[in-house]
Amino acid sequence: MNRRHDLDWVRVLAFGVLVLYHVGMYYVSWDWHVKSPQAGPALEPFMLMSAPWRLGLLFLVSGAATAFLLRKRQQGFLGSRSLRLLLPLVVGMLIVVAPQAYYEVVEQLPGGYRDGFWAFYGRYLSADESFCDQDDCLTVPTWNHLWFVAYLWVYTVLLWLGAKLMPAALVERLQTGLERALSGLGLIVWPFALLAVARVALVTRFESTHALVDDWYNHAQYLPLFLLGFAMARMDAIWPALWRSRWVALALALASYVAIATYFTSFSEANPPPQALRIAMRTVWALNQWCAMAAILGFAWRFREADSAALRYLVPAVFPIYILHQTIIVALAHHLKPAAITPMIEGPLLVIATFALCFAGYELIRRVALLRPLFGLPWKAAKPDARA
Repeated sequence: MNRRHDLDWVRVLAFGVLVLYHVGMYYVSWDWHVKSPQAGPALEPFMLMSAPWRLGLLFLVSGAATAFLLRKRQQGFLGSRSLRLLLPLVVGMLIVVAPQAYYEVVEQLPGGYRDGFWAFYGRYLSADESFCDQDDCLTVPTWNHLWFVAYLWVYTVLLWLGAKLMPAALVERLQTGLERALSGLGLIVWPFALLAVARVALVTRFESTHALVDDWYNHAQYLPLFLLGFAMARMDAIWPALWRSRWVALALALASYVAIATYFTSFSEANPPPQALRIAMRTVWALNQWCAMAAILGFAWRFREADSAALRYLVPAVFPIYILHQTIIVALAHHLKPAAITPMIEGPLLVIATFALCFAGYELIRRVALLRPLFGLPWKAAKPDARA
């Protein structure tokens, strides 16, 4: 149970992909808080490269990190973890996310909104239900992209309760059975089968809401991946197996991505696919989802001891940057609109500016003791590592 630097690198890179994805959401035809005047389908095949697996990978790695944290500190684990997750969630909802909702109202409310941010903020804090368009009403206060933190806390509580209430012998049998199931071809087959069943059975019945209480398809994929990550952290044999399977997993991930991209560019609401093909593609989505994760973890295992000064800087930076990034993207995108910059230039500019402002925000946060716990950092910074 020594620190796994490969999982640190995966977590850092996964959150980096998330920032790129959210910048991309400004330019595609899919619904989002603000939209580029030139939004269209051109970027969507590239967005589909990470859409099936990016969040699942974060939950899986978070489950593994939880195993390490629980092993390190059993006494007071839940209280410490709750403070680390819930305080940033509340602060994020009350302060950080509010500008996202404001710009969404300014751009999408029928007739526009011209009363300014502070008038909106008072209504935001009072849970005003009157921000409505022809489809639905905006729920405020909201957690927007911070839904991941809320789900992570709930899954952590469920895991902690299971660890407390389940007999140790039963936990041991479950762990042993899972290790057997994930040996050989089972390493690819069983996680893929679980995700395929969840998608085929639930994706059309339960729309993705990120509202916690009615989001059953997302729970059916993310909770098992979180628990799987927790269990995998305690399996010595599974990581070399992922390394050995990495090329097979990568080939399956690439082939399934080509199928998914072709499918989504070939059919639309005006030209719907046959129902049999629709169901088949849900299983292909699940195949891509697991095989991409397995390939990433397999290739990353080589770097399990690849510590560096850069990694030691980036690991604590990830959570504050995650909290800040979407608000920065939305605000920058909205205020860049009058400049009418071509997306080929504006997009990279948005990416660079977002990362620059996120790291600037992190540099401020990590230096101010009162801000640190509000963004998921401990009150006091760790002593500098002599190797840094």
